[in-house]
Amino acid sequence: MNGSLTFDNWDPKQLPHFPIDDESNGAQEVIRWSFAHYGPDLVYACSFGAESMVLIDLLSQVSPKIRLVFLDTGLHFRETYETIDAVVRRYPKLHLERIRPELSVVEQGVVHGERLWERNPDLCCHLRKILPLKQALSGAAAWISGLRREQSPIRQFTRFLNRDEKFGLIKICPLVHWTEAEVWEYIRVRDLPYNKLHIQGYPSIGCAPCTRPVAKGEDPRAGRWSGTGKTECGLHPSSWKG
Repeated sequence: MNGSLTFDNWDPKQLPHFPIDDESNGAQEVIRWSFAHYGPDLVYACSFGAESMVLIDLLSQVSPKIRLVFLDTGLHFRETYETIDAVVRRYPKLHLERIRPELSVVEQGVVHGERLWERNPDLCCHLRKILPLKQALSGAAAWISGLRREQSPIRQFTRFLNRDEKFGLIKICPLVHWTEAEVWEYIRVRDLPYNKLHIQGYPSIGCAPCTRPVAKGEDPRAGRWSGTGKTECGLHPSSWKG
């Protein structure tokens, strides 16, 4: 790993500056810096949503071989798996790792009771997403996420580079300054594959049992864990330190 920006020596005053007045709102420069700085110690945790399509395309322009992990909870929509297949065809050099929980959905039902996501969605997310991601990020120095400031109030202070207390890594968010319109314009111009649920009222797509379409005028994340008061799976903290 080149350079010295790590979780342990985090200093906000020493963060690199990335201008945002280019055609990628700074994203491409952040990605180039990330590959140069962390190299093989960099991981992209991908959900295969709209932002993922943009990031995979941008990342592929910097390095044809990227380490990408997908948290395969066993509860995703059929359309999500179809999107993954389309992406693999589009980027044959993609290094995709499907990270699965220790327990299958059936085994989880035996241990914790059937349909845990309805009774205790936080525990379900912990078992099927947070613990597997911790495993996937073991040994890494930094990971990439598709968070955008526009997505929700708790994400509005996200920066290009963040000190991630949950995983003890540097978290890199190249798309923080992108709008939803810019994401979809990029997908259109580049003719990228995308999850067809997006055009059926699903702005944010997670596991099938915990995701519903969003009505016009609703918050984009209102369809996630609807009626539970939960809006995040726990992978992303509600605030950034430093």
